[in-house]
Amino acid sequence: MDAILADLLPNAHLPYPVMIARFCGAIISGALIGYERQARNKAAGLRTHILVSLAACVFAVISVESIHLEDFGREQVRIDPMRVVEAVTSGVAFLAAGTIVMARGRVHGVTTGASMWLAAAIGLAIGFGYWPVALFSMAACLLTLTAIYQLERRHRMKRHVPDEEAEAPDHGRPQAADLADGVKALKQLPPSTAQPS
Repeated sequence: MDAILADLLPNAHLPYPVMIARFCGAIISGALIGYERQARNKAAGLRTHILVSLAACVFAVISVESIHLEDFGREQVRIDPMRVVEAVTSGVAFLAAGTIVMARGRVHGVTTGASMWLAAAIGLAIGFGYWPVALFSMAACLLTLTAIYQLERRHRMKRHVPDEEAEAPDHGRPQAADLADGVKALKQLPPSTAQPS
């Protein structure tokens, strides 16, 4: 029973309260960025950004801890924390690409994809203990998303372009007209020659 308890709460290089503080920081950072995206009705919002930031933080903390594990301390075992950064970057790039959609000749979701990528970077920074880097990045991200949105909105108002036309929500789903075109195309296909069995 003692072995199980020791395995559930192993000795760690980072004190557990520090780990918890880093996880909470990643959750809050992801939530702030995700809230801004969700308020604009974007495909990836609050939950997605929280999960991306927290996951990146967990990977960073695990990377820091793995360097100090006794089994990995031997000369023949080498650990490179940068591989964790590369893996997180690749994984989040895959997720971010999923938010980018082209509909009616317009690309939607690029900003949301970029904010997910930055949420992961902030999570990594917090996970590695670089709080000032994470806080500055989060503040810069929120300022960029909100201030530039307001500037773009004012510019559209000067051109008399309604907000709905200028920035339609990009839920990652085709618009109704795109669906209707697809249904029309399916109706024009010749009937199947397969016989029911």
